[in-house]
Amino acid sequence: MSVQVENLEKNMVKLTITVEAADFEKAVEKAYQKSKGQIVIPGFRKGKAPRKMIEKMYGQGVFFEDAANECLPDAYEAAVKESGLTIVSEPQIDAVQLEPGKDFIFTATAAKKPEVKIEGYKGIEVPKTEIVVTDEDIDAEIESVRKRNARQVSVDRAAENGDTAVIDFEGFVDDVPFDGGKGENYSLKLGSGSFIPGFEEQVVGHKAGEEFDVNVTFPENYQAKELQGADAVFKIVLHDVKAEELPEVDDDFASDVSEYETLDEYKESLKKTIAERKEKTAKTAKEDKAVDILIEKAEMEIPDAMIESQAKQMVNDFANQLQSQGLSISQYLQFTGMTAESMLDTMKPQAQKRIESRLVLEAVADAEGMTASDEEVDAEIKTMADSYGMEVENIKNFLQDADLENMREDIKVRKALDLVVAEAVEVEMPEETAEADAE
Repeated sequence: MSVQVENLEKNMVKLTITVEAADFEKAVEKAYQKSKGQIVIPGFRKGKAPRKMIEKMYGQGVFFEDAANECLPDAYEAAVKESGLTIVSEPQIDAVQLEPGKDFIFTATAAKKPEVKIEGYKGIEVPKTEIVVTDEDIDAEIESVRKRNARQVSVDRAAENGDTAVIDFEGFVDDVPFDGGKGENYSLKLGSGSFIPGFEEQVVGHKAGEEFDVNVTFPENYQAKELQGADAVFKIVLHDVKAEELPEVDDDFASDVSEYETLDEYKESLKKTIAERKEKTAKTAKEDKAVDILIEKAEMEIPDAMIESQAKQMVNDFANQLQSQGLSISQYLQFTGMTAESMLDTMKPQAQKRIESRLVLEAVADAEGMTASDEEVDAEIKTMADSYGMEVENIKNFLQDADLENMREDIKVRKALDLVVAEAVEVEMPEETAEADAE
């Protein structure tokens, strides 16, 4: 195996990878051995036809595609390693030469990790934050706790925004029901925006026991193409209207929702909790502002393919999160009216910011010669074990060398962020600037 590297624009590279003819022949033979059991040639028992006979009947390259797929992963991995490049996107593979008796040659075009130039990362100015807990903050916290402890009670009145409507529904387009358009005893929070635009507004104003129609138009970018822009009628049966009943704010409320016996004691505890939360928020805001300034100071060119790969990973992570909650990504797209493509596009700005943030902090870590000690890695593994309720040794057994290397890199990045924030200078900012930053 040999590789040639061609640098393209915007941190893209093309690797031309050659698999020697003898090695490719071994892959062809392996492909033949895998496939021969499914091939029938007149005059031979199934699976017993010689390779040359199969190639004569179906063409000499009948096994080339499978052989190429057999060679590709290992050849590409070895080529990347030999090139010394850090590849940060999925490669685009193109066959250049795939002929009998010759070397197998293919190209892999991918993004490489961009170089980052950054200076002046110490002493950057960040807004000064004063931690103040007001009576309004405490009242808002209590109101939030009240809502979390609210009871759902059936009401004998017309449904309003904020109520939960228990409905049966069935959707029709041109008087024909469509897939996914039917549900029974569905609890719909009115005003949540979880259904097609215009649906929930037409439930408002109706009372339990009523049957009525809801007329909507599906969005043009709706996931199901056959419904895009279509006018639909939903037949609705409203079984129940439920409203939130909030508890009274008194000593009994305090003792029910906390370890304190009186409302005054509970409010004092909330004041401390809110202060701690504001301090944590202020710390995060300071870190975010510091990183934003680092990005502005840095010189780097992010390949589009790198952003695409990061956005795909974020979509996959989101899909896994949904799955853990019992919802598939296809259901989510259907409920929101998004497509897979539009969802990926919405992720790209966040993906770019995540990449830029990581790159500038890695650059600071490299400039400072930061490393992650074995003790720090062990501490990280201990934290991981505690969070999963597992033994440290069991966690270590699961971790591969690549996982440990990623862990070391994460530790270095956190060290870099801690350094930048510790060296930052807090300054008073004009009110309008502070408001803009808060937004």
